[in-house]
Amino acid sequence: MEAREGDEGEQIVGRDAELASLFRALNPATDDPVLLLLGDVGMGKSTLLDRAVRRAEAGGARVLRARGSESESNLAFSALHQLLRPVSADIDGLPERQRAALHGAFGAGPATADCDLMLLGVAVLSVLSAQGTRAPVLVALDDAQWFDRASMDVLSFAARRLAGEPVTMLVTARVGDHLPGFERHVPTLTLGPLDDAAAGRLLDLQPHRPTGWTRTRILDQAEGNPLALVELAKAAALGPAATSPPAGPLPLTAHLERIFAARLDDLPAPTRRALLLLAAMDSVDSALAVSAAVPDAADAAWPPAERAGLIRSTGRDLRFSHPLARSAVYHGASLDARREAHLVLAQSLWDEPDRRAWHVAAAATHPDAAVSEELKRTADRARRRGGHAAAAKALQRAADLSPRPGDSARLLVEAAAEAALTGDLAWVVELATAARARTDDASLLAEAAAQVGRLTVLTVRHSAAFPQLLDAAEELAPVEPSTALDVLAGAAVVRYYSGQDSQKDRIDAALCGLREDATRAWLRTWVRAVSDPFDDRAELLARLPRVAAEARSHPDRLTAYGVMAWLLDETPRAVLAFDEAFDRWGSREALPDGLGGAAAWSYVELGRWERAREACARGSAVGAAAGLDHAVACAAAVDAAVLAYQGDPTAARARAEEALALIDPLESRSVYVFARRALGAAALAEGAHETAFEQLRTIFTADGVPVHYHASYPALADLAAAAVRADRHAEAAAIVERAARTLAGDVSPRLRALINRARGLLAGPRNAEPYFRAALADPVLRHWPFERAQTLLDFAEWLRRRRRITEARVPLAEALEIFRRLGARPWTERARTESRAAGLDVTPAAPDALAELSPQQQQIVRLAADGLTNREIGEKLFLSPRTVSSHLYRSYPKLGITARSQLRDLIEGRR
Repeated sequence: MEAREGDEGEQIVGRDAELASLFRALNPATDDPVLLLLGDVGMGKSTLLDRAVRRAEAGGARVLRARGSESESNLAFSALHQLLRPVSADIDGLPERQRAALHGAFGAGPATADCDLMLLGVAVLSVLSAQGTRAPVLVALDDAQWFDRASMDVLSFAARRLAGEPVTMLVTARVGDHLPGFERHVPTLTLGPLDDAAAGRLLDLQPHRPTGWTRTRILDQAEGNPLALVELAKAAALGPAATSPPAGPLPLTAHLERIFAARLDDLPAPTRRALLLLAAMDSVDSALAVSAAVPDAADAAWPPAERAGLIRSTGRDLRFSHPLARSAVYHGASLDARREAHLVLAQSLWDEPDRRAWHVAAAATHPDAAVSEELKRTADRARRRGGHAAAAKALQRAADLSPRPGDSARLLVEAAAEAALTGDLAWVVELATAARARTDDASLLAEAAAQVGRLTVLTVRHSAAFPQLLDAAEELAPVEPSTALDVLAGAAVVRYYSGQDSQKDRIDAALCGLREDATRAWLRTWVRAVSDPFDDRAELLARLPRVAAEARSHPDRLTAYGVMAWLLDETPRAVLAFDEAFDRWGSREALPDGLGGAAAWSYVELGRWERAREACARGSAVGAAAGLDHAVACAAAVDAAVLAYQGDPTAARARAEEALALIDPLESRSVYVFARRALGAAALAEGAHETAFEQLRTIFTADGVPVHYHASYPALADLAAAAVRADRHAEAAAIVERAARTLAGDVSPRLRALINRARGLLAGPRNAEPYFRAALADPVLRHWPFERAQTLLDFAEWLRRRRRITEARVPLAEALEIFRRLGARPWTERARTESRAAGLDVTPAAPDALAELSPQQQQIVRLAADGLTNREIGEKLFLSPRTVSSHLYRSYPKLGITARSQLRDLIEGRR
């Protein structure tokens, strides 16, 4: 049966296999530190969780527990606060930023400017890790379907990073409920009905064992549901009518609720009133805070309710025996009685304005401007603390209570803006639709459309999103041209992600239909650069300085400038912009930026691979928290490329396949191409040239047309390199020459160098040299060190084959130095082999031991060498300090050092 608490000796029938799975999950050495336990109402989720908690406590584990509360799902971070309240000392010991972020989230301090989800997630991870240094930790999350969204986002973030920590997380929820962040790659155990034998045994254990016809009816009605079996047996003991079928078809849940409700009739009036107050409140925290409203557990009002099986008490802790008991009490009361209960609670909650606001709102029976204003203040507090879902819910309820339709519509649009930050597109559409039904104000309607568009851009449904955005932009153009341009900017991002050529014509036409606005010129440049960076590249480049100048005081514009610079192959400018944006403003948005992978790709191209992986980690974390698969896929594709370059092809393939699994290649051509490029690089790293060619060939059509108008072109040189060794010269040459003709005068110096490298690889022995030299001629190409080193190596190999050994040594030495500095292990080994063949002394130096570390260990070692503490490294890489320490401990023997102080000299030797 499902209960809130269980006696130590309570027998659980028919769940031996499920209990065994839970107990295995408690082993700190398990590969899966998170287990999701799902089941319909009454299937016994909480009872099984209680048994796991007792097993963990008996084994010396520290248990941290939180129970979801339907009434508190509107209060930002309420579940997280409940979970961490017993370990406040560990919170006080966190670094200042993490401590301030948690205190701000809990309302115990001012909301901090950098209180973002990742910082809170790292703070929670640090707290759990600190607890784990003293004893194994069990995090028990019960009825998680009622957790507030902010808590769910932070807890799911931490859950994805528990590997290697002595922490287990068990989560219970009802089947079919949406659990953001816990729905993918989390092992799940689903409780089904008890079989006939187990159901019979459970009935035999009841104080009044049903027999005969009554037993048959109970077994038939309960359908294997443990709670139904127990409660129907109790009802049968009171008289045969209690087990009669209800009038008309009722689902089992409604039948059970009716059974609980029937027990209210014979209770004393003080007991019914106390139960209604508890049901309206439904919170352990509030029960302690509003003792003036709710009787103490020792009060005479409670024993009748306990005897009726409606509540359980432990000391001063009172709670309903099951959520259905609470529901029966609440919904069985009259509207006036419920209203009175909420008003009584509100009077007792002057020190808790957010709880009070919701109780006052629950008591409202008609529009009320004062209550609406109180909910708006609640929304504002939730927003400042990062509780976007809570803010949206408060604004939505405030809109319902606003007496004026115009104000109501405005509040709904504000709610849509907050809901957009949760990633819940259906909710945003619902709010925008409701706003449209309450106003004909063009500006409000435009803003509602913009909120839908903002989120639609980040979904994987690009074919559906693009026409919606274009239609909205065209509709808004005559009345709200500024908002229309915002929507069109989103449509350009969708065009980039989808890569569909047909979309460019509609964007161009819509842009031409918008009147010029000097204050929004940067956004027009954005639309053009994103939708086609090779269409009059020279003019777009001329516009960049003005965009950069205007962006200094606008973080969103600075990021946009960085994206445009990257698209135009002005990578050094892009990296400077991204560095400045991150240093000055951090990443405060709850959603990924448009083209969020641009920063990571810029760092990859400039050779700052550790920073690229940091950007990937952040993009993946934000996307996963918001349920935005496309953002996660973008980050995974870039990360896969870096892993391939660093010489971890197995991990690279795993990340690339992860990206491909999250998208439809016809909907998201950009991610598809990036992932295939990473798979091609992984194959090249292993010397599997035929495989590399096949992977890279897929990013061009059968006719040699790029699958994506921007992402495909940088792969031309690698395609040629693989083709040469796979004997596919002609096929690759046709693709390269077609690309050269298409780009013509709009080609960037970087792409021109890549095309020349490809031509040099594919040319006959006597014709290659001019192409290689052209590919290396422009000094600006040093800003793409990995690509330059590949060209140097190719040229050196060609020179050596021509027996021009002396000439080959100079490019070989430079290529080897670059590969070593970047940590491009496979290319380093290839350059060493070629250097030895050219007579160069390339005895590996001691610092090459760094290449033996995993890419993540290399990141940690480099950051530690820069003087960062374990906590600071954890914040950057979204790891716990314990995990960082463990990686360092395992790295020292491989590096031949014994102390952290030696890291700086070791790393400096490679720079």
